[in-house]
Amino acid sequence: MKISFITTVLEEEEAIDAFLDSLLKQTKQPKELIVVDAGSRDLTVKKIKSFQKTHPTIMIRIIIVKRANRARGRNEAIKNAKGDIIVCCDVGCSLDKNWLKNITEPFKDPKIDVVAGYYKPITNNIFEKCLAAYTCVMPDRLDPKNFLPSSRSIAFKKIAWQKVGGYPENLDTCEDLVFAKKLKKAGFKFKIRKDAIVYWRQRKNLKEAALQFYRYAEGDGKALYIRPQTPFLFLRYLIGGGLLVIFLASKSLFILYTIYLILFLYLLWSVGKNFRYVRNHKAIFILPILQFTSDFAVMLGFLKGLSKK
Repeated sequence: MKISFITTVLEEEEAIDAFLDSLLKQTKQPKELIVVDAGSRDLTVKKIKSFQKTHPTIMIRIIIVKRANRARGRNEAIKNAKGDIIVCCDVGCSLDKNWLKNITEPFKDPKIDVVAGYYKPITNNIFEKCLAAYTCVMPDRLDPKNFLPSSRSIAFKKIAWQKVGGYPENLDTCEDLVFAKKLKKAGFKFKIRKDAIVYWRQRKNLKEAALQFYRYAEGDGKALYIRPQTPFLFLRYLIGGGLLVIFLASKSLFILYTIYLILFLYLLWSVGKNFRYVRNHKAIFILPILQFTSDFAVMLGFLKGLSKK
C-alpha cells in the first residue's frame, strides 16, 4: 500500500510551517507529499523548498498551476501521485499525530474504498467557539449514513478517483462534497474514522464568517447541492415575510404579536441548539447574531450560485 499525501496552496506563508510540522510528527509517514501551488507570490513555495532540503526523507514534489482552484489543484496532484492510496488535507489545518495512521488503516480491508476522517475546530475565544458550532459537524450530530467527508480529512483509492472523473473543476467551493457524493453514488464502500482527526482554524470575526457562509452556499447553489436544512431556511423567511406583508396591509395587532413571538422563539432556538457546545454566557448574544448572519449569507450565496448555474 503506497500512500501519496496531496494538498493545495495559495498564499499560505503564515500557515504552511505549522502544517508541515504536523506532517513531520506523524507516527506513520507517506511515501510522498505532492503540493500544487496556484501561483503564490509570498514565501509559501520558498518555505516548502526549505522544508524539503532539511527533511530529505520525505519525497516532496511542488507543481505550479497558476489560476487553479482547489479542485483542479487536487486533480493535478493526484494525476502525478505514484501511490495507490491518496490522502488529502488542507493547509490551515494541523494534523493529529496519528491522523495518517488512522485514516489509512481501514484499507487493510480490500473492500474499503474511501475513508472519511474527522475534524475538530481550533478556537481561541468565545466567538470562534460559537462559530465552530455552525461550521463543524459536532460528534453527537454525526450521521454515519449521510456524512460526507470534507477533503480536509479524507483518504481514497486512486482508482476510485479515476472512475468518478475526479474533483469537479467547475466548482470553487463545495467541490469536495460533490466529489464525495459521486463516490457514494458510484457504490464505493466508505468507512468513517472519528479518530483520524485534523484541527481546523476558525474565522476570526463576523465579516470573515459571513463571507465563509456565503461562499459555501454559493458553491452549493452552483453545484445544485441542497443540504437538508436549506429548504427549511427559505421556508422560514418566506413565512416570516408573508406575515410581515399581512401586518403592513392590515395593521393587525394579533399578526404583530405573532411576529414578535416567532422572532423570540427563533432567538431562543438559535441559542438552545448550540449553547451546550460553548457554555459561556456571552454565547447568549453571539449565537443569535451568527444565526441571522448565516441565514442571510446562505440565502444570498445559494441564489447567487443558482444564477451562475
